[in-house]
Amino acid sequence: MSPPLGKGSATPEWFAIADRETGRDGTGLRFGCTMCGNCCSGPEGYVLVTDDEIAALARRLGMSVADFTKKHTNVTSEGRSLNEKRSPQGLDCEFLDRQKIPGKAVCGVYEDRPLQCRTWPFWPSVIKTRDTWERAKRTCPGIDQGKKHALVQVRVQRDACEI
Repeated sequence: MSPPLGKGSATPEWFAIADRETGRDGTGLRFGCTMCGNCCSGPEGYVLVTDDEIAALARRLGMSVADFTKKHTNVTSEGRSLNEKRSPQGLDCEFLDRQKIPGKAVCGVYEDRPLQCRTWPFWPSVIKTRDTWERAKRTCPGIDQGKKHALVQVRVQRDACEI
């Protein structure tokens, strides 16, 4: 049986092919969040939010959509984004909490976090090639660790996000 083909591609996705060198078996990718906060911090960036996500976050915080939008978001060249705050690690998402659990970084709105956050690290830009995956692994200690995500799970998350 040949490996499944990538989205819109005549060639198999790199993560769907067994690799003797790395021991990767071609049935998915491993990822386990270490709560390091690296995916929520760094240079200036954005966490894109939809109107539905804004509404859910506003409800969570007991705010009106208009007040939440004004206080917690800004418009970027890519669309509406959550605000960032300065930290020793760079610019953190303003909902990243580095105090609640000593030595860890946790999302203060985890249950209602945006799709962009829920799909990390299975973004198209991260899983495009083995090289882009390895590059992301340099800052994300959870990549290639923890739970194995089956091919179908990886693809669903990749296809849900455009980053």
